[in-house]
Amino acid sequence: MIRLVLIASLAFGAASCSTFSRDKSRNADTERALPFKAKLSSGDDKRDIEIRVQNKGAGVEEVRESVRFEATKYCLLNYGGSDAEWKLSSVSKDWAFTQDGDTLVFNARCTKR
Repeated sequence: MIRLVLIASLAFGAASCSTFSRDKSRNADTERALPFKAKLSSGDDKRDIEIRVQNKGAGVEEVRESVRFEATKYCLLNYGGSDAEWKLSSVSKDWAFTQDGDTLVFNARCTKR
């Protein structure tokens, strides 16, 4: 009888581990909706990231917060710090980007840890 109770409590305890996530930050979201949808992907070195955003004709200043949010979230959750070193344009000394149709592509590297 004691073995049955012990086995049942272990089974329910193990099952509840997947139900309740201890890390609530994985579902990080903004306080307000960002104006542009950005998608992040990492390179061979997981610190190197690429953020693609459909700009709908908007420039760098307009999409900057949407891009920065994705990079900050990724670096903070994976490397313990929100710092990202952005690839800079040699001409404008601002964030460098390439344009792929109506999508702007930015590159950065997480610098913490």
